[in-house]
Amino acid sequence: MKKTFILLLSTFLIFASCAEDNDDNLVANANVNFTFSHTWDNTIINNNNLTTETVVNANGESINITRLRYLVSRLQLTNTAGETYSFDGYKFTDLEAPNTYNFTPVNNTIPTGTYTLKFVWGFNEEDNIDGTYLDLNSASWNWPTMLGGGYHFLQFDGMYNVDTSPSPFNFHNGTARVDTDNFEQNFAIIELETPIVITNNTTINVNMNIAEFFKNPNTWDLNVLDTPLMPNYTAQKMIQENVLSVFSITNVTQ
Repeated sequence: MKKTFILLLSTFLIFASCAEDNDDNLVANANVNFTFSHTWDNTIINNNNLTTETVVNANGESINITRLRYLVSRLQLTNTAGETYSFDGYKFTDLEAPNTYNFTPVNNTIPTGTYTLKFVWGFNEEDNIDGTYLDLNSASWNWPTMLGGGYHFLQFDGMYNVDTSPSPFNFHNGTARVDTDNFEQNFAIIELETPIVITNNTTINVNMNIAEFFKNPNTWDLNVLDTPLMPNYTAQKMIQENVLSVFSITNVTQ
């Protein structure tokens, strides 16, 4: 009887130990949401002051913004173990419409952990197909077929030299036309190395510093490159280079 009791006690302790080990190995899940904010260096830009705020770019031109819309896609988070979680859908943002600042993917549940964020500026070649997205078609977001087709990545319009001799600019980005018959994909991969610690349901704030479009690595002279930029191959490649420094992680809330 004593031996039987000891055997049962040993079996219980083994199972209890295993259960504790399994609990220790369980990884909790969290829901992830994204919100995008917008600044001109240290000045917040949103629907309240988009068209009224006067800003100055790196080349010294005073600017008033009349419209700013952009698209990012293929958001993904990669943890310290190298595991990547990709989120379906794309994010179209119109600074005049604050309801477009937020993005909640359908498949937004991932394990807790420490991550970095990567996404595509615009659409990559696989996704950038004429007429595919009804909401973007309705928003007149299409890129002209004669310039390579697909969709805009950015529409950024306004006036410059507003303090002296106001002139319009149309800072638009999409497929780059090499010549009449040749086009070059012009999306960019945005990789943000700031660690994102996810311990609970989380909102990740990504900030767009609009001023960076005009200063890094190419200092933009609107007196030379104002409009039209869409058919200008050199201008399109300069925008692709400058967008790499536009975004940053500014806040993570649990």
